[in-house]
Amino acid sequence: MFDIGLNLTSAQFAKDRDEVVARAFAAGVSGLLLTGTNLYESEQAQLLAQRYQHCWSTAGVHPHDSSQWAHESAEALHRLAATPEVVAIGECGLDFNRNFSTPEEQEMAFTAQLALAAELGMPVFMHCRDAHERFLALLDPWLEKLPGAVLHCFTGSRQEALDCLNRGLYLGITGWVCDERRGLELRELLSVIPADRLLLETDAPYLLPRDMQPKPASRRNEPAYLGHIAERVSYWRGEDAQWLAAQTDDNVRRLFGVQF
Repeated sequence: MFDIGLNLTSAQFAKDRDEVVARAFAAGVSGLLLTGTNLYESEQAQLLAQRYQHCWSTAGVHPHDSSQWAHESAEALHRLAATPEVVAIGECGLDFNRNFSTPEEQEMAFTAQLALAAELGMPVFMHCRDAHERFLALLDPWLEKLPGAVLHCFTGSRQEALDCLNRGLYLGITGWVCDERRGLELRELLSVIPADRLLLETDAPYLLPRDMQPKPASRRNEPAYLGHIAERVSYWRGEDAQWLAAQTDDNVRRLFGVQF
Protein backbone atom coordinates (compact mmCIF):
# COMPACT_ATOMS: atom_id res chain seq x y z
CA MET A 1 0.00 0.00 0.00
CA PHE A 2 2.08 2.83 -1.42
CA ASP A 3 1.18 6.52 -1.17
CA ILE A 4 2.14 8.09 -4.52
CA GLY A 5 1.25 11.66 -3.51
CA LEU A 6 2.45 13.17 -0.24
CA ASN A 7 3.38 16.83 0.28
CA LEU A 8 5.79 16.11 3.11
CA THR A 9 7.58 19.43 2.57
CA SER A 10 4.44 21.28 3.67
CA ALA A 11 4.77 23.61 6.65
CA GLN A 12 1.87 21.70 8.19
CA PHE A 13 4.33 18.87 8.87
CA ALA A 14 7.15 21.07 10.16
CA LYS A 15 6.71 20.20 13.84
CA ASP A 16 6.18 16.44 13.64
CA ARG A 17 7.48 15.22 10.27
CA ASP A 18 9.33 12.23 11.78
CA GLU A 19 6.23 11.14 13.66
CA VAL A 20 4.04 11.49 10.55
CA VAL A 21 6.32 9.17 8.59
CA ALA A 22 6.55 6.72 11.48
CA ARG A 23 2.75 6.61 11.85
CA ALA A 24 2.39 5.90 8.14
CA PHE A 25 4.62 2.85 8.21
CA ALA A 26 3.10 1.67 11.50
CA ALA A 27 -0.30 1.84 9.76
CA GLY A 28 0.87 -0.49 6.99
CA VAL A 29 2.01 1.94 4.33
CA SER A 30 4.77 0.29 2.31
CA GLY A 31 6.33 3.37 0.70
CA LEU A 32 5.95 7.08 0.07
CA LEU A 33 6.45 9.31 -2.97
CA LEU A 34 7.12 12.88 -1.88
CA THR A 35 5.85 15.54 -4.27
CA GLY A 36 8.05 18.32 -5.63
CA THR A 37 6.02 21.34 -6.69
CA ASN A 38 8.73 23.90 -7.51
CA LEU A 39 12.51 23.91 -7.57
CA TYR A 40 12.92 24.60 -3.86
CA GLU A 41 10.26 22.10 -2.79
CA SER A 42 11.71 19.51 -5.17
CA GLU A 43 15.11 19.92 -3.56
CA GLN A 44 13.58 19.60 -0.11
CA ALA A 45 11.55 16.54 -1.13
CA GLN A 46 14.69 14.85 -2.43
CA LEU A 47 16.50 15.52 0.84
CA LEU A 48 13.60 14.12 2.84
CA ALA A 49 13.44 11.03 0.63
CA GLN A 50 17.13 10.57 1.32
CA ARG A 51 16.45 10.85 5.05
CA TYR A 52 13.69 8.25 5.32
CA GLN A 53 13.69 4.62 4.23
CA HIS A 54 11.22 3.50 1.57
CA CYS A 55 10.70 7.08 0.39
CA TRP A 56 11.26 8.56 -3.04
CA SER A 57 10.43 11.93 -4.59
CA THR A 58 9.42 13.77 -7.73
CA ALA A 59 11.09 16.87 -9.15
CA GLY A 60 9.10 19.42 -11.07
CA VAL A 61 7.26 22.72 -11.30
CA HIS A 62 3.52 22.77 -10.57
CA PRO A 63 1.33 24.82 -12.94
CA HIS A 64 0.71 27.32 -10.13
CA ASP A 65 4.47 28.03 -10.09
CA SER A 66 4.97 28.04 -13.85
CA SER A 67 5.65 31.77 -13.90
CA GLN A 68 8.96 30.93 -12.22
CA TRP A 69 10.06 28.71 -15.11
CA ALA A 70 13.33 29.71 -16.77
CA HIS A 71 16.03 28.04 -18.83
CA GLU A 72 17.88 27.27 -15.61
CA SER A 73 14.85 25.38 -14.29
CA ALA A 74 15.40 22.47 -16.65
CA GLU A 75 19.07 22.32 -15.65
CA ALA A 76 18.16 22.24 -11.96
CA LEU A 77 15.59 19.48 -12.49
CA HIS A 78 18.09 17.56 -14.59
CA ARG A 79 20.54 17.60 -11.67
CA LEU A 80 17.89 16.48 -9.21
CA ALA A 81 16.73 13.71 -11.53
CA ALA A 82 20.22 12.24 -11.44
CA THR A 83 19.83 11.39 -7.75
CA PRO A 84 18.55 7.92 -6.83
CA GLU A 85 15.65 9.32 -4.79
CA VAL A 86 14.00 11.15 -7.71
CA VAL A 87 11.91 8.73 -9.76
CA ALA A 88 9.59 11.02 -11.75
CA ILE A 89 9.40 14.47 -13.31
CA GLY A 90 6.60 16.59 -11.88
CA GLU A 91 4.29 17.70 -10.45
CA CYS A 92 3.63 19.31 -13.80
CA GLY A 93 0.62 20.03 -15.94
CA LEU A 94 -2.14 22.60 -16.33
CA ASP A 95 -4.52 24.28 -13.89
CA PHE A 96 -6.91 26.71 -15.55
CA ASN A 97 -9.12 26.86 -12.45
CA ARG A 98 -7.09 29.46 -10.59
CA ASN A 99 -4.50 30.57 -13.15
CA PHE A 100 -1.93 31.60 -10.55
CA SER A 101 0.35 31.48 -13.60
CA THR A 102 -0.98 32.41 -17.03
CA PRO A 103 -2.10 29.62 -19.36
CA GLU A 104 0.82 30.48 -21.66
CA GLU A 105 3.32 30.16 -18.79
CA GLN A 106 1.75 26.87 -17.71
CA GLU A 107 1.88 25.42 -21.21
CA MET A 108 5.53 26.38 -21.66
CA ALA A 109 6.58 24.84 -18.34
CA PHE A 110 4.52 21.69 -18.92
CA THR A 111 5.94 21.10 -22.38
CA ALA A 112 9.49 21.73 -21.15
CA GLN A 113 9.05 19.14 -18.40
CA LEU A 114 7.58 16.58 -20.81
CA ALA A 115 10.64 17.12 -23.00
CA LEU A 116 12.94 16.66 -20.02
CA ALA A 117 11.18 13.45 -18.95
CA ALA A 118 11.43 12.10 -22.50
CA GLU A 119 15.12 12.99 -22.65
CA LEU A 120 15.82 11.27 -19.33
CA GLY A 121 13.51 8.31 -19.92
CA MET A 122 11.56 9.06 -16.75
CA PRO A 123 7.82 8.88 -15.98
CA VAL A 124 5.83 12.06 -15.39
CA PHE A 125 3.68 12.94 -12.39
CA MET A 126 0.94 15.22 -13.68
CA HIS A 127 -1.78 17.62 -12.57
CA CYS A 128 -4.81 18.74 -14.58
CA ARG A 129 -7.71 20.91 -13.48
CA ASP A 130 -10.26 22.53 -15.79
CA ALA A 131 -7.85 22.07 -18.71
CA HIS A 132 -8.56 18.58 -20.02
CA GLU A 133 -8.56 19.19 -23.77
CA ARG A 134 -5.49 21.41 -23.78
CA PHE A 135 -3.73 19.06 -21.37
CA LEU A 136 -4.18 16.14 -23.76
CA ALA A 137 -3.21 18.21 -26.78
CA LEU A 138 0.14 19.07 -25.18
CA LEU A 139 0.69 15.57 -23.78
CA ASP A 140 -0.15 13.51 -26.88
CA PRO A 141 3.00 14.28 -28.92
CA TRP A 142 5.18 13.02 -26.06
CA LEU A 143 3.40 9.83 -25.03
CA GLU A 144 5.42 7.48 -27.23
CA LYS A 145 8.63 8.99 -25.84
CA LEU A 146 7.70 8.55 -22.17
CA PRO A 147 8.06 5.33 -20.18
CA GLY A 148 4.89 6.07 -18.24
CA ALA A 149 2.69 8.78 -16.74
CA VAL A 150 0.21 9.26 -13.93
CA LEU A 151 -2.49 11.90 -13.63
CA HIS A 152 -2.46 12.34 -9.88
CA CYS A 153 -5.44 13.32 -7.76
CA PHE A 154 -7.87 12.53 -10.56
CA THR A 155 -11.28 14.18 -10.04
CA GLY A 156 -12.53 14.41 -13.61
CA SER A 157 -15.52 12.96 -15.44
CA ARG A 158 -16.02 9.44 -16.74
CA GLN A 159 -15.16 10.57 -20.28
CA GLU A 160 -12.02 12.32 -19.06
CA ALA A 161 -10.99 9.13 -17.24
CA LEU A 162 -11.53 7.10 -20.40
CA ASP A 163 -9.55 9.62 -22.47
CA CYS A 164 -6.62 9.22 -20.08
CA LEU A 165 -6.88 5.44 -19.80
CA ASN A 166 -7.03 5.06 -23.59
CA ARG A 167 -3.66 6.83 -23.68
CA GLY A 168 -2.16 4.38 -21.19
CA LEU A 169 -2.09 6.78 -18.24
CA TYR A 170 -2.34 5.70 -14.63
CA LEU A 171 -4.90 7.49 -12.46
CA GLY A 172 -4.21 8.48 -8.85
CA ILE A 173 -7.21 8.31 -6.52
CA THR A 174 -7.31 10.27 -3.26
CA GLY A 175 -9.67 10.72 -0.34
CA TRP A 176 -11.71 13.01 -2.61
CA VAL A 177 -13.64 9.84 -3.40
CA CYS A 178 -14.72 9.66 0.26
CA ASP A 179 -16.45 13.06 0.08
CA GLU A 180 -20.23 12.58 0.16
CA ARG A 181 -20.71 15.92 -1.60
CA ARG A 182 -17.94 16.30 -4.18
CA GLY A 183 -16.77 12.72 -4.61
CA LEU A 184 -19.88 10.91 -5.80
CA GLU A 185 -19.11 11.17 -9.53
CA LEU A 186 -15.59 9.91 -8.94
CA ARG A 187 -16.96 7.04 -6.84
CA GLU A 188 -19.28 6.04 -9.70
CA LEU A 189 -16.46 5.84 -12.24
CA LEU A 190 -14.02 3.80 -10.12
CA SER A 191 -15.14 0.66 -11.92
CA VAL A 192 -13.92 1.92 -15.31
CA ILE A 193 -10.30 2.11 -14.08
CA PRO A 194 -8.49 -1.19 -14.76
CA ALA A 195 -6.78 -2.50 -11.64
CA ASP A 196 -3.42 -2.33 -13.38
CA ARG A 197 -3.88 1.42 -14.00
CA LEU A 198 -4.97 2.44 -10.50
CA LEU A 199 -2.74 4.18 -7.95
CA LEU A 200 -3.62 5.37 -4.44
CA GLU A 201 -2.58 8.55 -2.68
CA THR A 202 -3.47 10.85 0.18
CA ASP A 203 -2.22 14.20 -1.20
CA ALA A 204 -1.59 14.94 2.49
CA PRO A 205 -1.87 17.33 4.24
CA TYR A 206 -4.80 18.09 1.91
CA LEU A 207 -8.00 16.13 1.16
CA LEU A 208 -8.64 14.48 4.53
CA PRO A 209 -11.24 11.74 3.87
CA ARG A 210 -14.52 13.14 5.17
CA ASP A 211 -16.04 9.76 6.10
CA MET A 212 -13.44 8.63 8.63
CA GLN A 213 -14.92 7.44 11.92
CA PRO A 214 -14.02 8.64 14.41
CA LYS A 215 -13.00 11.85 12.69
CA PRO A 216 -9.38 12.87 13.36
CA ALA A 217 -9.02 15.73 15.83
CA SER A 218 -7.07 17.67 13.21
CA ARG A 219 -8.28 18.42 9.69
CA ARG A 220 -4.75 17.70 8.45
CA ASN A 221 -4.52 14.62 6.28
CA GLU A 222 -1.69 12.12 6.84
CA PRO A 223 -0.24 9.20 4.87
CA ALA A 224 -1.32 6.94 7.77
CA TYR A 225 -4.88 7.36 6.46
CA LEU A 226 -4.06 5.72 3.12
CA GLY A 227 -5.47 2.44 4.42
CA HIS A 228 -8.87 4.04 4.84
CA ILE A 229 -8.82 5.26 1.24
CA ALA A 230 -7.71 1.84 0.01
CA GLU A 231 -10.47 0.10 1.95
CA ARG A 232 -13.18 2.40 0.62
CA VAL A 233 -11.93 2.23 -2.97
CA SER A 234 -11.81 -1.57 -2.85
CA TYR A 235 -15.33 -1.68 -1.36
CA TRP A 236 -16.79 0.53 -4.09
CA ARG A 237 -14.95 -1.47 -6.76
CA GLY A 238 -16.16 -4.78 -5.30
CA GLU A 239 -12.61 -6.08 -4.76
CA ASP A 240 -10.70 -7.50 -1.82
CA ALA A 241 -8.78 -4.72 -0.05
CA GLN A 242 -5.57 -6.73 0.40
CA TRP A 243 -5.60 -7.83 -3.23
CA LEU A 244 -6.09 -4.26 -4.43
CA ALA A 245 -3.32 -2.96 -2.19
CA ALA A 246 -0.95 -5.57 -3.62
CA GLN A 247 -2.03 -4.72 -7.17
CA THR A 248 -1.46 -1.01 -6.70
CA ASP A 249 1.96 -1.73 -5.19
CA ASP A 250 2.81 -3.68 -8.34
CA ASN A 251 1.65 -0.71 -10.40
CA VAL A 252 3.99 1.57 -8.45
CA ARG A 253 6.93 -0.75 -9.09
CA ARG A 254 6.13 -0.90 -12.80
CA LEU A 255 5.65 2.84 -13.25
CA PHE A 256 8.37 4.25 -11.01
CA GLY A 257 10.85 1.36 -10.99
CA VAL A 258 11.21 1.36 -7.20
CA GLN A 259 11.74 -1.62 -4.91
CA PHE A 260 10.11 -1.75 -1.49
